[in-house]
Amino acid sequence: MLAYTYKEHGKFELQEKPKPEIQDSRDAIVRVTLGSICTSDLHIKHGSVPRAILGITVGHEMVGIVEEVGSDVTSVKPGDRVTVNVETFCGECFFCQKGYVNNCTDPNGGWALGCRIDGGQAEYVRVPYADRGLNCIPDTVSDEQALFVGDVLATGFWAARISEISEDDTVLIIGAGPTGICTLLCVMLKKPKRIIVCEKSPERIRFVRERYPEVLITEPENSKEFVLNNSDHGGADVVLEVAGSADTFRLAWECARPNAIVTIVALYDKPQLLPLPDMYGKNLTFKTGGVDGCDCAEILSLIEEGKIDTTPLITHRFSLNKIEEAYRIFENRLDGVVKVAICEPI
Repeated sequence: MLAYTYKEHGKFELQEKPKPEIQDSRDAIVRVTLGSICTSDLHIKHGSVPRAILGITVGHEMVGIVEEVGSDVTSVKPGDRVTVNVETFCGECFFCQKGYVNNCTDPNGGWALGCRIDGGQAEYVRVPYADRGLNCIPDTVSDEQALFVGDVLATGFWAARISEISEDDTVLIIGAGPTGICTLLCVMLKKPKRIIVCEKSPERIRFVRERYPEVLITEPENSKEFVLNNSDHGGADVVLEVAGSADTFRLAWECARPNAIVTIVALYDKPQLLPLPDMYGKNLTFKTGGVDGCDCAEILSLIEEGKIDTTPLITHRFSLNKIEEAYRIFENRLDGVVKVAICEPI
């Protein structure tokens, strides 16, 4: 089968690999019908994910059809159309029982697909703990509607959930990339008093303005003053940092009011400074870490009910054969790209 592979630092390559096989009674083999490229894939390519293994098939955003299941798999069967969770989790360890599935203590727990075990930018993928990592897609939901459920949409949903947003709040979202838009959609479900998006890309600003006109927009250089003028208590009540740029961590806590919640969704390339003397007296609560992707069934229900629609994010479509071109466009942010859908090879 074709599989896009982490060849060496700075290089991915489309290769022929054997079709994966069941290795454990809790595995499933899924034929990938639609996948996507995530910024995290680029972090792997450029060495920002040290735990990523050379030779691994990359990709962790995908939907597909179950081809085969192990003898202990009960929640899905061959022929089922499914989303694939970015995280592998046993459901039984201390962290899984608490809902912190990103910290699953299994050797392949947390983000493994496309990082430490072969992922889904391929024709087939093996999914460990299939009862946990696969969710059946309702018949009325298309593959494109479900494509982001297992990763960027789960990230946005998780971030909104842990941020304790109320209807009286001013919420600032820093970053309007794919994860930022998914976070925005999930914050909108909380119906806060106002939402402000901070973004510097003209194309992304235009994307938000055209589709979500009720959302206020500011650029980074004006954001502190803008948030101060458009909030009730000297800053945002909740800040969600989704950009992960050089100055956005500092921007996040500077735009927060005293006693606010600052949720860090971003994955940074470099360590961030926590300047406690400058923060003194703000009494901020920081919530950080990777997504806990345990809300996929609820997210699919919300999509089925028409309450979440991420299909406008798909601006480009390529077959797996053309994935090199898809990466070139996505990595360089060409042609107004937001997200790329990768379909089966032609």
